Amino acid sequence: MTRRIVVDTDTGIDDAHTLLYLAGRPDAEIVAITSVYGNCVESDSARNIAYVNRLVGLDVPISRGANEPLVGEPRIAGAVHGKDGLGDVGYDRPLPETGEESAAELLVRLGREQPGELDLLALGPLTNLGLALRLDPDLFTRYRSVVLMGGSGPYAPPGTLLMVDANINNDPVAASLVFSAPRNELVMVGVNVTATTILDEVAIGALRATNTPIARFATEILDSYMDFYQNEWGRRIIPLHDPLAAAILLDPTFATASVDGPVNVRTDGFMSRARLMRTHDGLPPAFPYEPAPPTKVITEVDAARFVADFVEVLTR
Repeated sequence: MTRRIVVDTDTGIDDAHTLLYLAGRPDAEIVAITSVYGNCVESDSARNIAYVNRLVGLDVPISRGANEPLVGEPRIAGAVHGKDGLGDVGYDRPLPETGEESAAELLVRLGREQPGELDLLALGPLTNLGLALRLDPDLFTRYRSVVLMGGSGPYAPPGTLLMVDANINNDPVAASLVFSAPRNELVMVGVNVTATTILDEVAIGALRATNTPIARFATEILDSYMDFYQNEWGRRIIPLHDPLAAAILLDPTFATASVDGPVNVRTDGFMSRARLMRTHDGLPPAFPYEPAPPTKVITEVDAARFVADFVEVLTR
């Protein structure tokens, strides 16, 4: 079955990889793409969407979205993805032609015009989704599913550290709107699982050895990303955060365990995270929390099978 997907993205390196992956999957049809700030400023996100679309021969509507969170200032991840979001390689990236419709307006219109037919894949800060929910509080009931890369899963075992939950931390107000909204299905693919999907030296070598425009682009943009993650692991390898969310949307069996339950956005005073309101052993947390509709929270994935599929699609 082909999934018809609307992608909301802050088009950095792994977002670009996700668009390449979706374009290469026969069971995926990208219907429209919306831009948001995050890995880069919003204008660069829009430029990067258009560049990748030209590379893969995709002609779909693009709507420009938010350039800052609902509250506060944006946190731009230039140190991770390069200033332009694609590793500062120097591509010619003109702004795409877009209509007057904002990203939020496009999300609302498509949901109303094609109820139950589309999936929404959110790869960046959730500001556009929050703005769309303000326009239509029942927005998520109009999509077959909403799958987002963000969140931190249930509370981790004591002593366990997690990667930064950047998409949630960039706009916790919008994220709170998302997790409290009525929905058909909301799937949270968080850093608790995306951090385990490693594109290692062998896989990167396979991409480099493939002489196609898509594989060349996929590796050309990697240096900035690897420069960042080598400080995490001492190796020039990367996690496939956003591509994993796309893969689970298309093939839920890539997720080998999940828990349905309420998700709250909480802060420790330094950083906000979206958490399933359960401890690692399934108990409620030791504090009051806000009730919320159940979210499907992914807790384990078949990382090896997914990474192999990702490499196969991009080298096909």
